[in-house]
Amino acid sequence: MAADHRTVVVGSGIAGASAAFGLARRGAAVTIVDDGAVGQATAASAGIIMPWATSDDGPFYDLYAAGAAFYPELLALLADLGITRTDFRRSGGLIVNADPDLLDQSYQRVIGRKQAAGAAGAVIGSVEKIDNAAARDLFPPLAEGLDAIFISGGGRVDGRTLRDALLQAATQLGAERVVGHAAVDHDGTRPVTTVDGRQLPADSVVVATGAWSRDLLSGLGYQTPVQPQKGQISHLRVEADTSGWPTLHPISHHYLVPFDDGRIAVGATRETGSGFDTRVTAAGQLQVLQDALSVAPGLADATLIETRVGLRPLADDLPVAGAVPACPGLYVTVGYGAGGLTMGPRIGDAIARLIIGEPAPEIEAVAPRPA
Repeated sequence: MAADHRTVVVGSGIAGASAAFGLARRGAAVTIVDDGAVGQATAASAGIIMPWATSDDGPFYDLYAAGAAFYPELLALLADLGITRTDFRRSGGLIVNADPDLLDQSYQRVIGRKQAAGAAGAVIGSVEKIDNAAARDLFPPLAEGLDAIFISGGGRVDGRTLRDALLQAATQLGAERVVGHAAVDHDGTRPVTTVDGRQLPADSVVVATGAWSRDLLSGLGYQTPVQPQKGQISHLRVEADTSGWPTLHPISHHYLVPFDDGRIAVGATRETGSGFDTRVTAAGQLQVLQDALSVAPGLADATLIETRVGLRPLADDLPVAGAVPACPGLYVTVGYGAGGLTMGPRIGDAIARLIIGEPAPEIEAVAPRPA
C-alpha cells in the first residue's frame, strides 16, 4: 500500500490500537487520536482469553474463537519488533461449580468445539474434569465442594500492557499520536477529522471510540448500536506466587483472574444503562467482593489494592466492524462488550486489511448495516 494513504484512527483502546498496528505494519501512514477520557474499557478489563466455554454461539462465537487463535501470530509480530512484554500467559482456565450437570454441559460444549475445529482446536489444549482437591492445587483459595473442568489453553493478558505494546509497535512503524478531542464529519468524498478545531488530513478514518462511538458518529446519520455498560472490577493482592494460577470461572457473571506478583483481578459488575458514570459505588464494591469470596473464601485476608471502572461498549447483538454505509472512507470497530481483548486484535487486523483493499471475510457478519 502506498505510504501516502493517510488513515486517522480515533480511539487508542484495544480496538483502535489493533487497527493502528495492522495499518502501520502494512505501510499506511497512521495518526492515532485519543482524548484520554476516563472509563476506557481496555484499561479496566479483566484480560481473560478463553472463549471456548461461552454459551454464545453462531457468528459471535466464531469471532471470539478466532480472536483467541490469533494471539500466537500477534505476539510473534510484536516480538519481531522487539516488543515482548504483554503480560500474556497461557496458564489455563478452571470452570468450577457444585452442580455436576452444569459442569458436564460445559465440558461437552468445549470438547465439541475442539473436535469441530480440527487442527485449529489445538489452541484449546487439553480439556479434563478434575475434582475439588486437584482444582485447589491449581487455585488454592478455591472453596470446598466445587469440582472443575481444566482447560489448559486458557490464557490471560493485561489490557493496559497489551494496548501499550500495540501503540508502541505502531509508532515504531511510523504512526503518530495526537492527544485531543476528535470530531468526525464527511464531505461526500472522504471523512473529515478535526481535533480541537484543527483538521487532520486523511483518506480514511477508523472510529474505535468504544462506548463513546454513538455520540461521535450521530452527526453523520449513522447510529452505532452501542451503549456504555459499567463494569467495576477490583484487584486484590495475596502473599503467594500467583503467576501460574489459572483463571477461575464459576459459570456465572463473575470471574477471578490471577496475574504476577500476587495480584488477582475479581469482578465484575455488568451495569447496563449506566451511562457514563465511572464512580466506584458501595453496592458495586460489595457485589464484586461477595461474588469473589463465594467461590474463593481463601481470599478473605487479601489486600484490596484498587477498584477500576470501565465502560464496556455493549452492542445490541454482535459487534460492529467495517465500512460505514454511504460514507466512503469511514470505518468503525466497536461493540465488543466484555470480549474486546479477545476479539479486538483479530478484528483490528481485519479492518486494516479492508482499508488497504485486501479480503477480510471474517468480519462480513458484523459489517455496519444501512440506517
